[in-house]
Amino acid sequence: MNYNKKTVKDIDVKGKKVLLRCDFNVPMAKDGSGVITDDKRIRAALPTIQYLLDQGAAVIACSHMGKPKGEVRPELSLKPVAVRLGELLDKDIIMAADVVGEDAQAKAAALQPGQVLLLENTRFEKGETKNDPELAKAMASMAEVYVSDAFGAVHRGHASTAGVADYLPAVSGFLIQKELDFIGGALANPKRPLVAILGGSKVSSKIGVINNLLEIADTIIIGGGMAYTFSAAQGGAVGDSLLEEDWKDYSLEMLQKAKDKGVKLLLPVDTVIADKFAPDAESKVVKAGGIPDGWQGLDIGPETIKLYRDAVKDAGTVIWNGPMGVFEFEKFAAGTKAVAEALSETSAITIIGGGDSAAAVQQLGYADKMTHISTGGGASLEFMEGKELPGVACLLDA
Repeated sequence: MNYNKKTVKDIDVKGKKVLLRCDFNVPMAKDGSGVITDDKRIRAALPTIQYLLDQGAAVIACSHMGKPKGEVRPELSLKPVAVRLGELLDKDIIMAADVVGEDAQAKAAALQPGQVLLLENTRFEKGETKNDPELAKAMASMAEVYVSDAFGAVHRGHASTAGVADYLPAVSGFLIQKELDFIGGALANPKRPLVAILGGSKVSSKIGVINNLLEIADTIIIGGGMAYTFSAAQGGAVGDSLLEEDWKDYSLEMLQKAKDKGVKLLLPVDTVIADKFAPDAESKVVKAGGIPDGWQGLDIGPETIKLYRDAVKDAGTVIWNGPMGVFEFEKFAAGTKAVAEALSETSAITIIGGGDSAAAVQQLGYADKMTHISTGGGASLEFMEGKELPGVACLLDA
């Protein structure tokens, strides 16, 4: 995949209407009060919006929220986003009552340079997730340029993320440009040694990533629940730990592939086990592959922490995706904390691949010590798998 794409700085937007795809899929209070509980994604869009306004463009912003499945669901309206965006930009945001209906069309037609219009939730339209060309065409007809800045949605080939690019010149905003620079750069031309840390619960969800990284990484570190499938595959006892029986052969294949390619593949040498899956469980440390029945592994052990810390010490680039244990339980957060701390101390380029690892880094207070924290969990995973992302592939090549 070509990571070198044109950005908003490569085109003239003065006096033009720009359709800007943002990721405003923000968490809302569960009580239906319309209160946004975390506005990080709205703030992340501000540099691109401000730049477009400064350049004299009229901005037509759009985004999805939740999964309304083509139905209008008032609790998933973007109205609260319009209010918060207005506060952050210190200007009135014009809110459309629909996506491509009469209200949106009329407001887009009347939009002046320096103004911002926010369309309603794109997924209120049945054609959005099907990438319906008629919907894409209708959205594109309101603008003269398309700017994609929703990295969290670029792995989906939807009407507002990819389809509109068939009808408008399409470039990236600053958020996507940053993702392409960092993750794309780490995959295409990493500062070596490249160390990949993969955690999370399942081998099955990281297969493509492990496979692709075996082609480019110098060291791969495995933690989290998926380590027990590797352990069991090598004849270890894993007790009641998370185990994907069907993926044992695959794990052995990966170990062999690493050997053949001269890639160091590090697995836990000890593990913190618990007598139940609970924050107050009784716990102890045992050697990897020696977990008794009735017990389950919930974190990497102290020897493994030392091993993994050493592995990142002299790295040139580190990519991290997935926690080392059940970090939501304080008692089983030591492994994830240690990795976050080790990354904060290394001089390597550190890239956190969204999702749980991003949450862990934020929660533990190390976010400002990382070079780059991806804004898209699923998108960054598919990126690391080497898959083509429809919302990036559709942009003009630089």
